[in-house]
Amino acid sequence: MSDVLLAVPSKGRLEQATRETLAEFGLVITRPGGDRSYLGAIEGLDGVTVRFISASEIARELVRGRIDIGVTGLDVLHEAAPAAPDQVITAKALGFGHADVVVAAPASWIDVETMSDLADVASDFRHRHGRWLRVATKFVNLTRRFFADHGIAEYRIVESLGSTEAAPSAGAADLIVDITSTGSTLKANGLRVPSDGLILPSQASLIVSRQAAWDAGRRAIVEAFLDKVEQGLGASVAAELR
Repeated sequence: MSDVLLAVPSKGRLEQATRETLAEFGLVITRPGGDRSYLGAIEGLDGVTVRFISASEIARELVRGRIDIGVTGLDVLHEAAPAAPDQVITAKALGFGHADVVVAAPASWIDVETMSDLADVASDFRHRHGRWLRVATKFVNLTRRFFADHGIAEYRIVESLGSTEAAPSAGAADLIVDITSTGSTLKANGLRVPSDGLILPSQASLIVSRQAAWDAGRRAIVEAFLDKVEQGLGASVAAELR
């Protein structure tokens, strides 16, 4: 029987918050190989190997079943694959890393109050400006699904690798899809979210892969791990992995 693989963010505030939150549940992560090692363990809990990787890679590997349990944001999980919600179990929201994925248009577009208004703008944009409406985002899949749900097809995506909020003022895009915690950065860049422009509320969560190779022994380890987080949670999740 192989160890259960738990993946946690590899650096920064997400790593620190993950370790502190799990420690509150009595799940203390150790790094026997030192801070440069990408492998760790859970103190006093045999059968669990900890791997330190990026949050986006955690999401992809959970969907593929190459990681058994992981801590990542719902935004990157849903961006990783259209079928992600069916391929994993969101076992526990962890209460940090809050961010909403939203559509944001220039505040000067006073007639755009809803996504329906934005659909009207998109359909008329090429006639008026001779080009498609440009949407800057890192969330290509989430954007396409959300825009399709609202009947918006006449646009093109400008993939953003930097400060997405600045794209409209810089002339690189007309509107954006991005994450926001307070909305203050959007406001500072002259952007506003339509009343129904929330795509996904996100926070760091404990995710279990349905795609991993589960047997009775590995399910028992997961059950013991999750019961430390919340009594009865382990049995509930393990039952879904049969």
